[in-house]
Amino acid sequence: MTSTAVLRSARDMVPDGTQEAIRKATRAVGQVTAGVRMLPDLIVAGAQRCGTTTLYRLLVEHPAIVRPLFHKGIGYFDVGYDHPWSWYHGHFPVAAVAAARTARVGRPMTFDSSGYYMFHPLAAERIAKRLPDVKVVTLVRDPVERAFSAYKHELARGFETEDFETALALEPERLAGEVERMRADPSYQSFHHRHHAYVGRGRYAEQIIRLRQALPPEQVMVIDANLFFAEPVEQFARLQEWLGLPVHNPEKVEQANARPSKPMPDSIRSMLLDTFESSDVELAGLLGTTPSWRL
Repeated sequence: MTSTAVLRSARDMVPDGTQEAIRKATRAVGQVTAGVRMLPDLIVAGAQRCGTTTLYRLLVEHPAIVRPLFHKGIGYFDVGYDHPWSWYHGHFPVAAVAAARTARVGRPMTFDSSGYYMFHPLAAERIAKRLPDVKVVTLVRDPVERAFSAYKHELARGFETEDFETALALEPERLAGEVERMRADPSYQSFHHRHHAYVGRGRYAEQIIRLRQALPPEQVMVIDANLFFAEPVEQFARLQEWLGLPVHNPEKVEQANARPSKPMPDSIRSMLLDTFESSDVELAGLLGTTPSWRL
């Protein structure tokens, strides 16, 4: 069992109330000591249900990477932007402690991860304003499968009550005007935009363009998650080389958060394939290659 798995197992045995108390105490200490802490070299920006948790676990196992404090998702640039900068800064390791930990392999790196950053209409410009030199990696998966996976995820969490076909039909109505409202009032948090954008989140091209307009394009990397699932060691090595890290090959890669279920009806699959066609063509232009799910 890896050290990350051991830590997850230990956390699972701690009652939820105690975990939250630990989080609050950790954040309070972090905020007070923000001035001596690192800021992220890398942001994993999404997309949701595209392997971000699997990538997170690979990153925290790397000997030159020191993980953010206690939990995966900080969520500062999407739903937590009302917090002071010191709150965000306080989530990361103390620089001197991190340097001592990674002394044998080089300078330490740390990172932030949120599956909503990529889709949130304000996150890219917020990231660029606060962290103009940060590198951003996104994972994109067959958007048809992503939509169904996201639906199952929201259903399991109690944020969705409709069947898949109905949820897809309701999406335009649910999301109507939400982006405009978020831009007009940056403090507004849209429940529907966050939880019910099954098709919207799969239109990857427009989201990648937004990131590349906010940051220098060479600071934004896109990984085809279907390839990442098929050859995780090779794809992870490519990411490490891009980051300038010594390449660390994990012993084992387990896909996280998979939700088995009945197959998607063929009629819905066909409809979604047509829906995503133009976006996938635009994505191919951005990547310089056809996405794996369109081959």
